[in-house]
Amino acid sequence: MSSYTKVIIFILVLIVFSVTVIYLYNSENAMNEVMPEISSYIAKGDLDYNEAVKLLNSKNYNEARNKAISAQNNFNHSMSLLLSIKNNFTSDTGDVHKNYINTVLSELGLKINATEYLLKAINCYQNYENSTGNGYAEQANSLMKNALDFQKIRVDLVKNNTKLFK
Repeated sequence: MSSYTKVIIFILVLIVFSVTVIYLYNSENAMNEVMPEISSYIAKGDLDYNEAVKLLNSKNYNEARNKAISAQNNFNHSMSLLLSIKNNFTSDTGDVHKNYINTVLSELGLKINATEYLLKAINCYQNYENSTGNGYAEQANSLMKNALDFQKIRVDLVKNNTKLFK
């Protein structure tokens, strides 16, 4: 092999290595950049959900529905952003990041379902179907409690891996 060929091979290897490092940096960097936005939408969804429950308890059904729909929109937006991150996982995406994304997806799935049951409960109460409404409200409460378990896991993942989550 001539020295010219060796130089070309070296340059090609260097280019491939550089592109790989840049891609990985950018994918993790992109993940770290979008996570605060996702967290913000989740927090807004949580606030709207809790406000919807308070409004429902005070029998303000229209405002409760509006807050529940707002919560649902915030949770769905977070879910959409997370799925786009998950779809861009590479084989080099760290296990902690994968676990984090999957945990948040599970949390959001439960919160979205809880919100759907809350909306069903609101409709039932508004139509004087209290027994059915109670069933939906209990289901919403149960799902939200399960979601909070995933939320705790998510918070602990960040707390235990501060170098990975900027």
